Amino acid sequence: MKKFLVSALLLASVAGSAKSLPDSVAMVVGDKQVLMSEFFYSAKKNGENNLADKNELKAFVQLFENFKLKVADAESQNIDKTKDFEEELSKYRSELTASYLSDKDAEDQVVEKEYARMNEILDLSHILLFLPEKTVGKDTAEVYQRALEIRTRIQNGEDFETVGKELMQQDPKHIGYEHVRGFYPMRTVKAFEDAAYSMPEGTLSMPVRTKLGFHIIKLHRRIPNPGRVQVAHILLPFTKDSIKLDGEAVKKEADSIYTQLQSGADFGELAEKFSADKATAVKKGVLPVFGIGEMVQEFEKEAFSLQKEGDITRPFKTQFGYHIIKLLKKLDKTPLDDVKKSWHRRMAQGEWNFALYKGFDDRMKKEYNYTFYPEAYAELEALCYDYFPTDKEFFEKAQSLEKTLARMDTVNFTQRDFAIYLQRCPFSVKTYSGDFMQEVYDLFVRDILTGMERKNLTQKHPEYNLLINEYRDGILLFAISNEKVWSKPADEQESVEEAWLAELRNKYPISVNWKALEKAIKNNK
Repeated sequence: MKKFLVSALLLASVAGSAKSLPDSVAMVVGDKQVLMSEFFYSAKKNGENNLADKNELKAFVQLFENFKLKVADAESQNIDKTKDFEEELSKYRSELTASYLSDKDAEDQVVEKEYARMNEILDLSHILLFLPEKTVGKDTAEVYQRALEIRTRIQNGEDFETVGKELMQQDPKHIGYEHVRGFYPMRTVKAFEDAAYSMPEGTLSMPVRTKLGFHIIKLHRRIPNPGRVQVAHILLPFTKDSIKLDGEAVKKEADSIYTQLQSGADFGELAEKFSADKATAVKKGVLPVFGIGEMVQEFEKEAFSLQKEGDITRPFKTQFGYHIIKLLKKLDKTPLDDVKKSWHRRMAQGEWNFALYKGFDDRMKKEYNYTFYPEAYAELEALCYDYFPTDKEFFEKAQSLEKTLARMDTVNFTQRDFAIYLQRCPFSVKTYSGDFMQEVYDLFVRDILTGMERKNLTQKHPEYNLLINEYRDGILLFAISNEKVWSKPADEQESVEEAWLAELRNKYPISVNWKALEKAIKNNK
């Protein structure tokens, strides 16, 4: 009887007319109009409907009516007014808006380009001349000149390492030296990394400015990335309980253990018994996975020389003692999928974000006819010679400047506009005044363009409101269906839903605009 009643009501709905409805309205459910745009958007999302076929059209209309009836019932119970509903919809709206105010493909390409650097590991040294935390232009000239003088010494034949260590010893407060055997991408500041990876093997860089100071870089080698290994090891130390042991005796003990291994003894058991590395001995000697540059050089060389899992080295010497290594795994470099999300998060902060969002920034500049006025910018840049952009004196002088600095869409933005923004949003990790101002200026432009795009979002992307509405209705559908149907025993759910729909069709009258629907379908063929 219930099935007959539902069928009759559905048939009555299909047969109804809607002559008074405008062509823009597909149907009315209760007192709410459903626009053609929403109806066809839903049909397209469903994907398998041939609406030109009358039977399929009627079938989809019935499904769509059922959906809207349930949403209407949820609204009548004020589910759309609850805190949980509002928070979930607000979160979705924010995420959807963010997806339109970005260029995901361009961002992926930036991460993938950065990941491509993983194909090579750099062996490099650098001498660093420190700069103060806040440095203005006039303070850099002397330091830069000193960096050039050091570079000239090395060009004239002095050894890089000798010069670096000598200078660091003489003035450790202002000069540092470091040799990095295994330099990887995303391990340090972007400016240093970009400079290092752009250098030919064996060359010396010009002074490279980062937030730390001026670097002179010597690139010794580019090493094809051999991937990573996991090994177990046994360490026999040269020092035990602060007592220095006889080197020959240590070697003899190592040779004895190696002989036992050759005879079939269990590596893990011997590591537990003899290894002085107690942190790994309790794990049968197993070390974490590592790559080039993460262990002492001798240890690393032996580990990467092993070819097959289970292979064991002869005892070899490092500064710590004698080691024996067993290869457990050979692994490729860290896969892109393992680092993509974390790298994207890191790039979204600090100086990396300008590379990450460049695709979106460039597209917005083009769409909104961005024009830059370099002479006006140069006047602000000149202030950086004497003042840091966050200094009171910088703002006092900059706010009196009124030349057009940039034009976006049809709006001019002056030097004073930027000075006010800089005072309110002084966000940069740079420590050199000119670099700091440049980053804040780039953010200034991005914020304006993003605001313009946000304002035009629904006009440029009509589907935006449809997506919001679809998600809104989806939340309501889930909540009301869970209450009315899904909370019931499984064998009762079908009959409960039929009775519920019959009740809703009595409660909310439906009018379908069949002529307008058929006309729209015909026009969209």
